[in-house]
Amino acid sequence: MQNPVENFMTPAPHTVGAEQTLRYAEQKMREHEIRHLPVLEGGELVGLVSLRDIRLVESIDKNLEQVVVGEACSSDPVMVEKGTSLSDVSKQMAENKIGSVLVMDGNKLVGIFTWIDALHALIDKS
Repeated sequence: MQNPVENFMTPAPHTVGAEQTLRYAEQKMREHEIRHLPVLEGGELVGLVSLRDIRLVESIDKNLEQVVVGEACSSDPVMVEKGTSLSDVSKQMAENKIGSVLVMDGNKLVGIFTWIDALHALIDKS
């Protein structure tokens, strides 16, 4: 069996509420030195917001205090099931040119796998 993604993912990722401001999300990212936050609404996963999303909104001269995460996040983040091979996840990220995937156990968010995690996995294999 190939290495499953959960061996390399960041478990129990930090999240943000869809009703929070982008400024709040940006501060949370800075505080935890991360670039992606799964977005929850009523405890349910509804999207993913990245630092890139925040910078895009900011570049069109929007006040980050006035835009909520739910308006700026991707509502269709790439998700993989726990147990998916590291190879398959990495291939999917490369083919789709994405920086992260959400790792699920059924309907429950259990982790996030980013390109930084992929680099750590590569270092571990060396």
